[in-house]
Amino acid sequence: MKIGFIGLGVMGRPMAGHLIEAGHEVSLHRVKDVSRFLVEKGGAEAASARAAVEGADAVILMLPDTPDVEAVLFGEGGVAEGLPRGALVIDMSSISPVATKDFAKRIEAAGGLWLDAPVSGGQAGAEKAALTIMCGGSDEAFAMAKPLLETMGKRITLVGGVGAGQTAKVCNQIIVGLTIQAVAEALTLAEAAGADPAMVREALMGGFADSTILNVHGKRMIDKAFEPGFRIGLHRKDMSLAVDAARALDLALPNTATVQHLMNAAVGRGEGDLDHAALIRTLKDLSGR
Repeated sequence: MKIGFIGLGVMGRPMAGHLIEAGHEVSLHRVKDVSRFLVEKGGAEAASARAAVEGADAVILMLPDTPDVEAVLFGEGGVAEGLPRGALVIDMSSISPVATKDFAKRIEAAGGLWLDAPVSGGQAGAEKAALTIMCGGSDEAFAMAKPLLETMGKRITLVGGVGAGQTAKVCNQIIVGLTIQAVAEALTLAEAAGADPAMVREALMGGFADSTILNVHGKRMIDKAFEPGFRIGLHRKDMSLAVDAARALDLALPNTATVQHLMNAAVGRGEGDLDHAALIRTLKDLSGR
């Protein structure tokens, strides 16, 4: 299949690499020195989003935020200008569910199909082709996308219509964010009380408190290993989407708002580019530790 892939960040690079390795003809936009290896593996560099999608059967976006997706799709030299009729746009970015529905209508008006397909699993999941992928769109779009998604992920679910994938991702980020805060608070308490945080973590694993977050991010916190991973700044964006949705729907999500504020503080401290496990540093700072 001929694929245009736009967005070659920490997640996008391994995802595009899996598609190239699977034998697809992949045209890459936004190639930088760090992603040059994808061209050497067989990908083709494209000078613009429009050039990346010319003649494509499918277009995959893996971009940081809602404005980035809108600019790539509908800006000058964007996807919409070169999208072939019947081509599928798969947005694997994590963006606003409301904006997603608008983008889908505009792509469909241009003759394309749409699937929102945000992911969970972080850099490790992307590198192992083991991402969890949450999809929103028609049965036709999902059927067309599924063989490609299976190249990048393990658990792939059609949640519902357009926007449902993005809604599921926001829900995912609420749970991840609140659990990171919970683990950070627990390990901060353990250390302050004179217990070895590593041994506390060891004791909790296997019980009701066990989780992937305690396993992976708890170890990051103990080892002070905060290279991303998934950056605090990006997770703050996702928590802001959740808070915005709560306001629009008149919902009380108090702990979601608390984590968003904690992430605001972390970004204000200049730590927005650290892994979200580094939230423990902000908690400790608030406690004078």
